[in-house]
Amino acid sequence: MPITTKNAAVAETHGRLLRVLGLGFGLAVIIGNTIGAGIFRAPGSIAEQLPHPAIFLGVWVVGGLYALLGAISMAELGTMLPKSGGQYVFSRYALGEYAGFVVGWSDWISTCGSAAAVSLLIGQFAGGLYPTLQGQAVVIAAAVALVFALLQWRGIIWGSTAQNVTSSLKALAFLGLIAAVFVLGGQSSAAAPPAQTTPAGFALMAAIVLSLQSVIYTYDGWAGVIYFSEEVSNPGRDIPRSLFGGVLLVIAIYLLVNVALLYVLPISEIAGKDFAAGVAAGVVFGRYGDTIFRALTIVSMLSAINAYHLMATRVLFAVSRDGLFTRKAANINKGGTPTFALFASAAVAVLFIVFGKTFEQVITILAFFFVANYTLSFISVFVLRRREPDKDRPYRAWGHPWTTGLALVGSVLFLVGAIAADMQNSLYALALLAVSYPLFRLTKSVTATSE
Repeated sequence: MPITTKNAAVAETHGRLLRVLGLGFGLAVIIGNTIGAGIFRAPGSIAEQLPHPAIFLGVWVVGGLYALLGAISMAELGTMLPKSGGQYVFSRYALGEYAGFVVGWSDWISTCGSAAAVSLLIGQFAGGLYPTLQGQAVVIAAAVALVFALLQWRGIIWGSTAQNVTSSLKALAFLGLIAAVFVLGGQSSAAAPPAQTTPAGFALMAAIVLSLQSVIYTYDGWAGVIYFSEEVSNPGRDIPRSLFGGVLLVIAIYLLVNVALLYVLPISEIAGKDFAAGVAAGVVFGRYGDTIFRALTIVSMLSAINAYHLMATRVLFAVSRDGLFTRKAANINKGGTPTFALFASAAVAVLFIVFGKTFEQVITILAFFFVANYTLSFISVFVLRRREPDKDRPYRAWGHPWTTGLALVGSVLFLVGAIAADMQNSLYALALLAVSYPLFRLTKSVTATSE
């Protein structure tokens, strides 16, 4: 059913969400939201666990295939239920208000925390570029987060333009670095037998599972466009195109980055490095390598912060519109921005920045929910196919139920692996899930009383 002004508007709303976004924004928000610090950090840990070039690259391919399978299912949900708010919308509609409550709040808080983490990384790297800024990471991070929030306050046109520009700069910067590595860098001994012994048998399977966890975390963000389904001019066409095009572009960039690393560094030199790309930049650019790497990192992080603000705002807006938070957060200005939701999201991000050590544990615990939310979305496809087989679906998931089933199985296996790898924080996450139901009932009661 198409979104109308009546069901998009709420009490005291001065504006409405604007249908002004297209394919370009969809690609930009996926690239901006997905490609972040993970591609700089993950190769070192993966190479340490899988010190063989072919297997090392193979897990990146498998992670990309998981994202692509997920995109196939998410495209059906995004076009069937074209409402802004991300996976919260699907879970609430298919599985009920409580499932939506868990997905919405965990997604919102973790997205605000991601904005804080990326802002802090910019602050730290800026201190490395300019000695006068050393020790000012918190101030820089808070300023960057607030600048993007103020930019989006003007409206979705400003926010989407910022996303398009910053994501384009990111893509060009990565492509420039990749090209420079192949043109200027000398070929490494990556093809030679690795210095470390590649695990075998059960140890190899365990290493692959752990590596895939890092890869899937790095691919997280591929569903960015579904947070704006209500604002996409032609959701039936542009949401699937954005999802498939965005995922394929991210896969290509990730593979090229890792091939470039192997081109200039033996895998033993990648293994264990926090920022293997920085080491590669040093090999290619010499004494300018660190400066170029830090500048590339800062440029690539800007689009992520803008995307996180946009997405967190839409999640809180959707939760509030449905009565699971104060209705004020569903107010929209004339530019199409949910202003209270943006203010609250930016404020939480700044709190994460200022009290980073205190909130770091919270984000670690909430990481449990990131694939759990995908799991509920894939379950939603099955539920809605059975419950509402005749509902209009502008895009139907190709290969369903097999593609959806594979994505679901992959998500469940990831959750099992995550619990086994970090039992303590997983138990905290399960405890948080246990107390979420009384919090849900309390929220429902408070919001019903205030209306």
